[in-house]
Amino acid sequence: MTFCTFINCYFEINIIMKKLLLSLSLLSIITNVSAQASQGHDIRVNFKNCKDTVMYLAFYQFDKSYLADTCKKVVKGQVVFKGKNSLEKGVYYLVSQDKARYFDFFISDNNQKMVMSTDTADLVKNLKCTSHKENDDFFNYIRFITAKNKEYGEVRSKTKGMNAKDSAAFMMEKGKILNETVIAFENAFLAQHKGMFVGDVVSLKMEKEAKDIPKASNGRPDSLFIYNYYKNHYWDGVNFEDDGILRTPFFADRLKKYFTSVIVQHPDTVSLEIDRIMAKTKTGTMMQKLLIAHFLSTAETSKLMGFDKVFVHVIDKYIRTGMAKEVYDATTIEKIKERGDILKPLLLGSQAPDLLMIDTIGHKQIAKMGFDTVKTSAGATKLYYDNVQNLAQTFVSLYGVKTDYLALVFWDVDCGHCKTEIPKLLEEYHALKKEGYDLKVVYTQHDYEKWRKYIIENKLDWINVYDGVHVNNIKEKYDIYSTPVIYMLNKDKRIKAKRIGTEQLKDIVKQMEKEYKSAKK
Repeated sequence: MTFCTFINCYFEINIIMKKLLLSLSLLSIITNVSAQASQGHDIRVNFKNCKDTVMYLAFYQFDKSYLADTCKKVVKGQVVFKGKNSLEKGVYYLVSQDKARYFDFFISDNNQKMVMSTDTADLVKNLKCTSHKENDDFFNYIRFITAKNKEYGEVRSKTKGMNAKDSAAFMMEKGKILNETVIAFENAFLAQHKGMFVGDVVSLKMEKEAKDIPKASNGRPDSLFIYNYYKNHYWDGVNFEDDGILRTPFFADRLKKYFTSVIVQHPDTVSLEIDRIMAKTKTGTMMQKLLIAHFLSTAETSKLMGFDKVFVHVIDKYIRTGMAKEVYDATTIEKIKERGDILKPLLLGSQAPDLLMIDTIGHKQIAKMGFDTVKTSAGATKLYYDNVQNLAQTFVSLYGVKTDYLALVFWDVDCGHCKTEIPKLLEEYHALKKEGYDLKVVYTQHDYEKWRKYIIENKLDWINVYDGVHVNNIKEKYDIYSTPVIYMLNKDKRIKAKRIGTEQLKDIVKQMEKEYKSAKK
């Protein structure tokens, strides 16, 4: 059986139609659809040679799929989806009882009733919609793309037996012709369907190509001109005020591609582009709500160092201002804001929070004060205030460590990963010291006896300190939710890197050295 969706027919050369597969869990994770109570919907499909007894109506929404309706009884291929509520504008598709996807079609605000027909023997060839010209035109579009996709496959088969160079040249020549044919067809299709939803969706999947490209100094097409044109026209024709765009198979991928592959991967640039996108949305729309959630989530889970700045930016601009009231509940919003409060002082370039720690010598003094035997927080608090002047002389201040390169490490003796990483870091520390770098490593720990034993056994010859009187609130102050965690600070105690691996330490020190030298010029 051949299944048709207008996103699984594509060329390898510049025809962007990414194939997406329906998750087998679709029907278990999707339970409802936000519907408009008005005229209702009536979708009928005459399916020749259909063996299904049950069929589902699903729709796209950003990067997920949702169930809209169910035909519980398919009789002789007659599929009926009928309800009192109107369906949301978007791209919908039929799903078999085996969770296979049949074909895509459009539902708009003013088109809730339609009659379609096809034959499982050849879905693409037999697709018709007699009640809605927009869908029938779309089916013709599908047939054209499918035919060109087949033609491209036939061209490719002719490269068998060719060497790599000849094959590439052959495909470039033939592929270019096919590509130009498709582009011309799609441009004509867009012109014919300007202002129509089907035109907006097809436009969304098309790449914007520059024309009349000037030559660079090397005589080749100016790559900077091409990039700027592509970036500046990337969102041409996309109406961010239309929630229907969310319910297409292209918007999510296009958005993700823009923020990962088109714009510069720098937190300030990403934050600026987020604001530009959000400025295109309309207050209270599903588009605005979903984008807030998406940008917040992607920034929070980004593996790129420094992108917590984007997370904090989204919180400050869209969460604290009340724009997310209908996105998250009040409790969640407070938790998000609290998370932002923790991260803001720890952004790259920020002054690292000071720490008042105890070393092995200082431990003897606090032990005499009774901190080793106190059993309650109230007792510890009383001891602290009773001995505050003596403690001030006992503490080792982070800001008191004078060095151009300071690695601040949070670890735990009982942490399995720490046991692996600490010996590696010790080796790297000694290697950098031999190269002449004034690197100091400050270790922090809590359990004194275990900590001291480990220091002796492993010969940790750097600055070893621990939170002997528990005055630092380290977990919150430095966002320590797992160990080990390494921060790299410069001579001014500003955060230059964080949550790095031992293997990154040398490169970061080298980069800091370059910055120091550049500042002296």
